[in-house]
Amino acid sequence: MSRQIGLEGVQASVCSRWDAQSNKGLSLDGDVIIGGLFNVYHLPSFTEQDFTKKPYYEPCTGLNLVPFKLMYAMAFAVEEINRNNSLLQGVKLGYRMLDSCGRYPWALQSALSLIGGDAHSCGQSAPLIIGPGLSSTATILSRMLGPLSVPLISYSATCPCLSDRDKFTNFFRTIPSDVYQARAIARLVLHFKWTWIGAVIANDDYGHSALQVFQEEIRGKRICLEFIQTLSWEKLTNDAKKSAITIKTSTARVILIFCWYTGVIQLFLELAKKNVTDRQFLASEAWSTRDDLLKNVALSNLSSGVVGVAIRSSPIPGFGNYIRNLNPYHRPDDVFFREFWEQQFGCSPGASLQKSSLPPCSGTESLEDVQNHFTDMAHLRLTYNIYLAVYAAAHALHSLLSCPNRDSPTNNSSTCSSAKHIKPRELLQHFNKVNISTPHGEMFYFQGADIPPKYDLVNWQKTPEGSLKLMLVGHVDESDIHLNESAIQWSTGSSEVPVSVCSKSCPPGTRMANRKGEPVCCFDCIPCGEGEISNITGSLHCERCPSEFWSNTERTVCIRRQTDFLSFNETLGITLTTVAVSGVIVTTAVFVVFLYYRQTPMVRANNSELSFLLLLSLKLCFLCSLLFIGRPSVWSCRFQQAAFGISFVLSVSCLLVKTMVVLAAFRSARPGAAALMKWFGPGLQRGSVCLFTSVQIIICSIWLSLSPPVPHRDLGIQGSKVTLECAMASVVGFSLVLGYIGLLACTCLLLAFLARKLPDNFNEAKLITFSMLIFCAVWVAFVPAYVSSPGKYVVAVEIFAILASSYGLLFCIFAPKCFIILLRPEKNTKKHLMAR
Repeated sequence: MSRQIGLEGVQASVCSRWDAQSNKGLSLDGDVIIGGLFNVYHLPSFTEQDFTKKPYYEPCTGLNLVPFKLMYAMAFAVEEINRNNSLLQGVKLGYRMLDSCGRYPWALQSALSLIGGDAHSCGQSAPLIIGPGLSSTATILSRMLGPLSVPLISYSATCPCLSDRDKFTNFFRTIPSDVYQARAIARLVLHFKWTWIGAVIANDDYGHSALQVFQEEIRGKRICLEFIQTLSWEKLTNDAKKSAITIKTSTARVILIFCWYTGVIQLFLELAKKNVTDRQFLASEAWSTRDDLLKNVALSNLSSGVVGVAIRSSPIPGFGNYIRNLNPYHRPDDVFFREFWEQQFGCSPGASLQKSSLPPCSGTESLEDVQNHFTDMAHLRLTYNIYLAVYAAAHALHSLLSCPNRDSPTNNSSTCSSAKHIKPRELLQHFNKVNISTPHGEMFYFQGADIPPKYDLVNWQKTPEGSLKLMLVGHVDESDIHLNESAIQWSTGSSEVPVSVCSKSCPPGTRMANRKGEPVCCFDCIPCGEGEISNITGSLHCERCPSEFWSNTERTVCIRRQTDFLSFNETLGITLTTVAVSGVIVTTAVFVVFLYYRQTPMVRANNSELSFLLLLSLKLCFLCSLLFIGRPSVWSCRFQQAAFGISFVLSVSCLLVKTMVVLAAFRSARPGAAALMKWFGPGLQRGSVCLFTSVQIIICSIWLSLSPPVPHRDLGIQGSKVTLECAMASVVGFSLVLGYIGLLACTCLLLAFLARKLPDNFNEAKLITFSMLIFCAVWVAFVPAYVSSPGKYVVAVEIFAILASSYGLLFCIFAPKCFIILLRPEKNTKKHLMAR
């Protein structure tokens, strides 16, 4: 029983102390109140986190100027929004900010006070809270306020655990998760090609989770950690000594530190004692911008050149003037600023505000010439996060309170939220839809609890006076890294990037071979074998040269073997090309002659249309031979055979139909057979040519779709020439193409032979007979020559057969006709042609 009474007494005492502390606040009346939680006062020691120790009940003392400035950044943003005519029009934003001093119970009590309303807020509650700053406090508050769906927007809680939307449904933040800074540092390591590094981490969730993400990012990229040292709060001095010894004896020149600044200070002090000054340190966001380290002259030689990631910095237009124009006379109810003023100037701004032992101020005091964290506008990092959080809240409220038909008589008012009665659950839904553009043109939105990550890359550089200054050298986002390497000052004092490797990269011509029992970053360099090369530094393996290439002596370049194919540049190719082009020219000349004399009997005899079509097909035959010359490719191999087969079938089809016309004309001259010639008119002649040619087109299409000719490299023995040729993947297809041409040619020869003695004076069947004899002879001789010819001469044989047969058809059919048309025009009459 006594134990119970004692506990009740403790609870009453604690509650009274919390209540006294939470009375202090900064507030502004409005239609909608935004709550804010800040650690305005210093927490004297870590022991106060223990509920059972006496110092816990002592109030926090001493203003912490960094969070103190955050409060006024929130006030500035709210006042700026109230002046904005396009955002929350007709609704005045207010705020109520309380100090939690980094203590969980005070943070919880303050949060409940904000969302529930109390005597100090006149019963007006805040539907959302900006804060808290600590991940641990944010975890507790989010779990406690989650069932109430009160949105929490933290500006500096970075724990990856808070990204879990299943556990923290009401949590948002305007600072990236620690996962992203670990990825950003991994990108730096990859960018500078550091493969052998050491790591010192805090022995807590922050250090271990960051290291885990870092290792995941570098996995499979041949980057190794030579050592991993941890720093624990309980034995910080011993751990720092052990880590310093490890760093000094290690061969890694780049050291990654995921730790809080207090641990870094202790580690640097130990390294300074051991005179370790030749290491390049990579800083995590927790200490990359700490003034405690930057301004420590004793550590300047050691920490010079530090490169790290930092919370992105961005200017806030007008905020500097706002801060410097603050004074307690315009804010009589602001107890925080009054206390700051007394500490800054050592005087009391007015006896009417509160009794003070300090002398009264003269009224001329001003922040214009004051230089401290509160007035420093050089790097607004967390301050800008507060600014973004307020604007995110304003846009969510604007979306919630925007009701297009609010003034319509048919509007159901229950569907529109009122500024005086905002439901946090409805507001939470609109937070998930926030998508705005920042004053600098960046898109801002929430990805679950997080925002698109973006960090500054900073470098600690020595000034001429010997002190260190923080320099912005780039930035990194989720997709890319932007870095001004020339602006970086490295720990070595040189502009050259430090080298940190276990083994030097293997030169071109060699490959890396892992040493047994050692990390993958430690290796030997093995020369590439014959026919293999490596043309980059640090190659993992040698690449075999393509089949038509071979490696040079240094094994760095594949040298092209001498290729052997029928080229346009060699004598044989030039000769065949000249013959083919000459055939095209001669055929074109004949075409022009026939076109000019198209009304003469010699041209009109036996269907002049077929004669023109035959000349066109012969021109195609000459041209298709050019497809066989040059380097074989997939499409040239297909086109050359198809063009050859179709153009020759078209030529032979014209001759076959011409022969059939001669026979039909002779038959129609007999009594009772006049209808035969009428039936076999021009339309049927054209259709017959198309039918015969279509069969070849179908054969070629099936052949080329199922098993077309393909480029083939005949390498022969090593070092010999590479013969490039079109290999017949299907002999059956090629045989069908040739066979069909032969069938038509033989049919045409037979019919022409039968019609050779018909009694006309100019019987075209005789010309067709001679042309078909030459055609068949050429292609009968072609088959054995084609099979037995080696290399590129196979192609030359086929081209020769094409040209020979084409010239045979051209001269046998058209030479006699051109002779009569041009040299014996008196015989170019119908009477002479029909004479017997």
